Parts: sequence; C-alpha cells; structure tokens
Amino acid sequence: MQFYLIDDDPAVLNVLSMIIEDGGYGSISGSAASGLDALEDLRYMRPDIVLVDLLMPGMDGIEFVRRARERYPELRFVMLSQVTSKDMVAEAYAAGVDFFISKPINSVEVGSVITKVGRLLTMDRTMDQMRSLIQGGSGRQTEDRPAGEPPAPGSTGGGSSSALSGVLHRLGISGDPACRDIIQVVEYLISQGDQGEQYTVAQLCDRFSDSPKAMEQRIRRAAMAGMANLASLGIEDYANDTFTEYAGTLYNFEQVRREMDCIRGRSDVHGRVSVKRFLYALAALCGGR
Repeated sequence: MQFYLIDDDPAVLNVLSMIIEDGGYGSISGSAASGLDALEDLRYMRPDIVLVDLLMPGMDGIEFVRRARERYPELRFVMLSQVTSKDMVAEAYAAGVDFFISKPINSVEVGSVITKVGRLLTMDRTMDQMRSLIQGGSGRQTEDRPAGEPPAPGSTGGGSSSALSGVLHRLGISGDPACRDIIQVVEYLISQGDQGEQYTVAQLCDRFSDSPKAMEQRIRRAAMAGMANLASLGIEDYANDTFTEYAGTLYNFEQVRREMDCIRGRSDVHGRVSVKRFLYALAALCGGR
C-alpha cells in the first residue's frame, strides 16, 4: 500500500514513516506540511491511504478531507488528532474520514488502524471487480453442488467462524435467530473468494433457503438492529472501539448518523442498511480478504 502523510510537525512525519515502512505496512509516496500543498501533490500521485493531522494552519484536516474526497473518492483517509470533541469527530466522519489515530502516536494503534483500512480497500476493489463483471455480462459461476445446498459445515475454517461470531457479538446481535443465516452466507462468500463477488443477495439466500425473500428479510432486520446498537454506542462515545471500527465499514456512516439523529429524537427517518454491503464487508473483515 502507498501512504501519503500530512502534518505540520516534521517529528510526527518521521515517526509515521518509520512505523509504516519498518512495520512492512507499505511505503510512503509523499508528505506535506499543509493541506494546500497536499492537494497539489495529489494531482500527480495516487496513494491508497492518506494520514492527515486535524489541526493545521491555513486549512484544517477536515476541510482537506472534504476537498480531497470530492476530487479523489477512491482514497481512504485516517485522521491524527488529540481532539475529543464529539461534534468535531462527527464532522470529520461526515467529511469522509474512515478512522482516527490518537496523538501522541502509538505504533500499535497505527498498525491496527492501517490494517483495518487495508481491509476496506480490499473490499472496495473486489466490489469494483464485481460491478465490472456484472456490467460485462458475466454469468453466475456455480459449483457442482445443487442450488440451495450449503457448503460443508466449517469448510471455511474455524478462524473465520470465530472472528465472525465475535463481530456479531460486538454488534449486539449474536442472539438473533438470523445470525445462523448470516454465518452461512458469509462463510460461503469467504470460501468462494472472488467468485462469490458475482452474487446478489437474492442469489446468496436462494442457496440456503426455500424462502430466500424471508431469509433476506431476517438478515436485513438483524443488520438494522446492529446499526441501531452502533448508533447508540456512538451517541454515548464517538471514540468507542466498536463504533469506530464498524460504523463506516459494515454500514454507510451517513446512514448510521441518520439513525443516531432518530434515536436522539431529531428526526423521524431511520438510517438505511445495504444488506449486500453488510454481508460482503463481514466476509472481507473476517476472511482476511
């Protein structure tokens, strides 16, 4: 992965460069001391991930992310900050920030965050491949197994199953009857690798149920419950680990924020859930794809 760093403190730039390159996370394609200089650089280079300081002279990190995301929507952004203001953190997420790294810089946190962002990039690129295949008219790839017959239990390995159960537990939906459906579908996607990226939610549910529409509705209700639980966590603490890890990965953050407004009584409109995004993101996070 290619990283671009923005901070007006040279010491911070040096520390981040050492952590990223010495840790084998990727290479540094460039750096800048201001958002204006960075915007100019991004015209000529395309890093995968941009790490940007929140508080900088001239243009703060939030304004930089807002402008950069409009021009380069494929980029992923991580913000460096000592600020804990909920309003400012919310504004940063709304601008397009994926994760926060707290100052002073901690190598363990940096490594953990950029690994998560790397998984997001992988998910984005496989989804792009899926769209290209669909638009190109590729047919659905099937196995010798008859339609509706699930893969052998545990065929994806205990590691992914354990990770998946852990995520569902953190979302507060591990006791939902739909979790069995979710686990079946996600384990199947993991086992299929890139081939699974061609499937719609309806096709996936059709593999495991005689009533695929009912199965899809069960999964949707569970995913919505998970989003409501995340929104409640975010209201209490924007820095909550579960909230920061999943609000922008399993869900669209704008929809999570809409759900938060609904819970607060500021709106009557609930956030919406993309079941496809939810399932594929779970596969990307738990399958190491």
